Amino acid sequence: MSGIDKRNRLSEEPFTYEITKNGNVAIYYEGKQIKVVKENEAERLLAKIHEAEQQTIEVQLLLAKMTGNFKRGNEKLGKQKRKV
Repeated sequence: MSGIDKRNRLSEEPFTYEITKNGNVAIYYEGKQIKVVKENEAERLLAKIHEAEQQTIEVQLLLAKMTGNFKRGNEKLGKQKRKV
C-alpha cells in the first residue's frame, strides 16, 4: 500500500462514515456528505470496514474507493441538478 497514499493524506483521516437507521452508509469528506451507499453495497462496505477496523488507513482507503473520483468536478454538477 506504500504506492497508494504517497502524500499521506489518508493518515489525516479526511473520511468519516455514519450508519443510518435503515442500514445505509453516509460517507463524509471533511465534514461534508458526499455519498450514500445503500442496501447490499452498504452491507459489503460495512463488512470490509469491520475486517480492517484496527487499521485506520485501510478504512480510509475503503471509503475513498467507495466515493470514486468525486473531487474532479462532478460535485458541481450535482449542485446544478438540485437547482433545476
